[in-house]
Amino acid sequence: MAQITTVTSESLQAEVRRLLPSQQGFGEDLQASNVITPIIDLTSVASGTNVPQYQAQAINLVGITVFSIGSATTTIINTAGFWKVSGYLNNSNSSAPDFSITDGSTTKKFYDLLGLATTNADTRKVFVDFNVFLRSGDSVTCQNGSATIPAVLYVQQLADVNGNTTLPTGFTPE
Repeated sequence: MAQITTVTSESLQAEVRRLLPSQQGFGEDLQASNVITPIIDLTSVASGTNVPQYQAQAINLVGITVFSIGSATTTIINTAGFWKVSGYLNNSNSSAPDFSITDGSTTKKFYDLLGLATTNADTRKVFVDFNVFLRSGDSVTCQNGSATIPAVLYVQQLADVNGNTTLPTGFTPE
């Protein structure tokens, strides 16, 4: 036989008020039942995050931007959101490649191969693969270590500034 018991937990009631703002004025206490009720969690589908990461982050013709960078500093991303950067930089015995993030007034170098300079042509290529988050007004710059051997990088937006996944162009999940 079903039994219903009053639950008097302020932390549970506060969480219900936070998750269900329309219920804040509801004057009843929480109640628990000994009846097993199956629950189907549709949160991921409702929030649009049911696409596996390997599909959402797939490289596609329209969704990536490819850069060939010499020794000059080049802005590679200047749109807010989450981004993937991948490719090869070229280290040299006179200049090391680096990445910086800036908001226009403050610049921070976050990836620098200084000290790894080499004269061996086989060890000059350095693979990079990382994700970065930019706020509105932020940008990422790259400087390659060689003027004669360009870096080849691609950038791809993974999600917008609010974390909504950016799907490959032309992909519509069912």
